[in-house]
Amino acid sequence: MPDTDRISPEAPADDGLGPLVPFRHSVFTMLWSTWLVANLCMWMNDVAAAWLMTKLTAKPIWVALVQTAATLPVFLLGLPSGALADMLNRKHFLFFTQVWVAVVGALLSVAVFMQVVTPPLLLMLLFMNGIGLALRWPVFSAIVPELVPRAQLPAALALNGVSMNASRILGPLVAGSIIASIGSAWVFLLNAVLSVGAAIVILRWRREHTPDPLGRESLRGAMRVGLQYVAQSYHLKGVLLRIAIFFFHSTAVMALLPLVALGMRGGDAGTFTILLASMGAGAIASTFALPRLRQAHSRDRLVMAGAATQAFSMAVMAITDNLWVGVAAMLMGGAAWLTTANSLSVSAQISLPDWVRARGMSIYQIAIMGAAASGAAVWGQVATWTNVPMALGIGAASGVAAMALAMRLWPDRGVMEDPTPAGPLPRPKVSTPPETGHVVVTIEYHVDPANATAFRALMDESRRSRLRQGAVAWELLSDINDDSRFVEVVEDASWTDHLRRMQRASAADAALRERKLGYHVGDEPPIVRRAVRESTVTKGRLATPVAQDRIFGL
Repeated sequence: MPDTDRISPEAPADDGLGPLVPFRHSVFTMLWSTWLVANLCMWMNDVAAAWLMTKLTAKPIWVALVQTAATLPVFLLGLPSGALADMLNRKHFLFFTQVWVAVVGALLSVAVFMQVVTPPLLLMLLFMNGIGLALRWPVFSAIVPELVPRAQLPAALALNGVSMNASRILGPLVAGSIIASIGSAWVFLLNAVLSVGAAIVILRWRREHTPDPLGRESLRGAMRVGLQYVAQSYHLKGVLLRIAIFFFHSTAVMALLPLVALGMRGGDAGTFTILLASMGAGAIASTFALPRLRQAHSRDRLVMAGAATQAFSMAVMAITDNLWVGVAAMLMGGAAWLTTANSLSVSAQISLPDWVRARGMSIYQIAIMGAAASGAAVWGQVATWTNVPMALGIGAASGVAAMALAMRLWPDRGVMEDPTPAGPLPRPKVSTPPETGHVVVTIEYHVDPANATAFRALMDESRRSRLRQGAVAWELLSDINDDSRFVEVVEDASWTDHLRRMQRASAADAALRERKLGYHVGDEPPIVRRAVRESTVTKGRLATPVAQDRIFGL
């Protein structure tokens, strides 16, 4: 194994961009294999739990809540886990998640062996297992770009989709055969054993963790910055909207699949297994077509085609009771699922810098799992009020309509911020760095009044840039007596946070800085001042600043 596992983002792709090229990196191969085992355990667990629930109760809402219990923790804990993955040693964090899943698997097996499982207890243990998934996904998503060159990232993410869908095939087959021969308890026990094995493999990963020279961020501050970064990115918000719509509707077929299988002619556990495996096979097959599809079509065209194909697949599942027709529909649905998810995942990854990548991808996972968890509950309740075919039909029709509306209201602009690091700005020289208090930075520009409107529009981009980097407040002041004078005010939570923000400058930020300087007139550059805000506290909140008369220590 190589001494280092980090690949420079600027490194060229070594030998083409084929779908299997990332396997030439040994550490990627090792961690991909670990991810395959983790996904295999997840699918085996979900299949065994879903089938066990059908034996405990026949109510559709209880069966659908299996999916909700498994995915809801990602929605609830995704952002904290993403912040931790950006703050802590990612190797140790990933190891801990595997140990957690192993312990929960052991508890599940013991509960089934002792025959004490009830629907509420099963959902509680599934929720605990979901906590492990919530912690694991952001750190693994953040690791992948370290392991391959940037040009190979789409292929690497597609291979992660292969891992998910290969496990979607193998997991149900293994789980189904074990359930049929010796019972569900042994499935949960096997998951625990495999999770321990994956944890041991992770320990062999020789990753060098480099602590932040400014120290570790607070969890609360790291979460705030992660939310701000996404909130100030038009591109990322469009990605989140699309992935949430897709998973909210497509999860209907996954949540209700056990009941769909039972409703087919001769339906049993084997029918459920075949349908689930067919979806995985369709997803794997589509992987080899993805490079050509990405070159031929825009992201939104692929996403819209994926949503339409998924909806058609669901509509077929709603009306057929023939297994082989269902297999064909699930093959199409699997291909649509991977095409849509991969297109949006790549779009999110390439727009995130490494310092906030786990937080950004955790929010992406929150959108997926929140949509899946709520969708499973909604479509399960719709099926309870009506029937399973009606729920699938409504989900198919509304899914296409919602995606088309989202693309109309939030169109893809075709451009995004370049997250490549520009290198930290020179550290400001101060006699004594302040230990407490918010740091206020003012930058004074002189702009030709004829260009004031264009400058204000550019400064709106500056506001988004500063907030993405972690500033707590931003404003632009114009001089009442001098219409050529503007003052940009940026506020950081502390001196350390101010230095962190300067370290986070990207190529897009550097280009924006040059554009702002292009509007400044005069022989001298803009005047930059730094100060510590001396504010009073009113009802637990900082008092609102009043322009420059509240800025001291210049």
